[in-house]
Amino acid sequence: MARILTYTEKNTWIHRLSGVTKLLFFLSWSVVGMLTYDTRVLLTMLVISLIIFKISKTEWKQIGTVFKFILLFLLLNLLTVFVFSPYEGTKIYGTKTVLCQLVGNYAITKEQLFYELNIMFKYFTVIPIVLMFIVTTNPSEFAASLNHIGVSYKVGYAVAIALRYVPDVQSDFNKIKHAQEARGIEMSGKASLKSRIKSMASIIFPLIFSSMDRIDVVSNAMELRGFGKNKKRTWYSGKALQRNDYLTIGFVIVFCIAALFITFRDGSRFYNPFL
Repeated sequence: MARILTYTEKNTWIHRLSGVTKLLFFLSWSVVGMLTYDTRVLLTMLVISLIIFKISKTEWKQIGTVFKFILLFLLLNLLTVFVFSPYEGTKIYGTKTVLCQLVGNYAITKEQLFYELNIMFKYFTVIPIVLMFIVTTNPSEFAASLNHIGVSYKVGYAVAIALRYVPDVQSDFNKIKHAQEARGIEMSGKASLKSRIKSMASIIFPLIFSSMDRIDVVSNAMELRGFGKNKKRTWYSGKALQRNDYLTIGFVIVFCIAALFITFRDGSRFYNPFL
């Protein structure tokens, strides 16, 4: 059974970047993606994200399942936004262009569609970067890099363990899923969407319990080995910042400043094409 969302060694310049560089890029990119509703900025970020994702040579089999869950979550989120706030777009953009009148007080408007399109862009600008960060970053090297820039090795080690156990949690999920299917619970595409969501929900509690057992085992093992006794520790893996790291950090700083300037220069973070 193939694991997904796990670090895979490949010969790309993204893999050769320091884990700290990729973390700074990811955090800066995410902050700008959350703050801006400027469609021009979001489209630019989306294109750059897809280019970086392509360069990283990440294979679909590594992220396919997770991407499907993210897409389902996104669709449910967009539907929720429309159900609870069907005219949020008209409030933001100041106009109301009805395309289709639905039941009751619900109507599809250009402004609402444009607003939800921006929400979708916000997700898709960050998702490729998140997946790329996970599959191109060696957890041990990342922890060592964090410690080298002043972050406590305990924090770095906790982050490294979290990255290492992402594929293990995925493996547990698949095992529980297959066990449920062996009991006659249909979870494939043959079942209805409602049935699949209900069936997937039944996996959550066994997955939580198995993860808690793993946490207990790891914490006991670390305690028995005296982890945290000393203020410093040595690292087997470590990577100093190189020329490409500084260029990448410089690029993301310049881009984020430019993106925020474009976003807020007129006093609003919403790009309004309806005026």
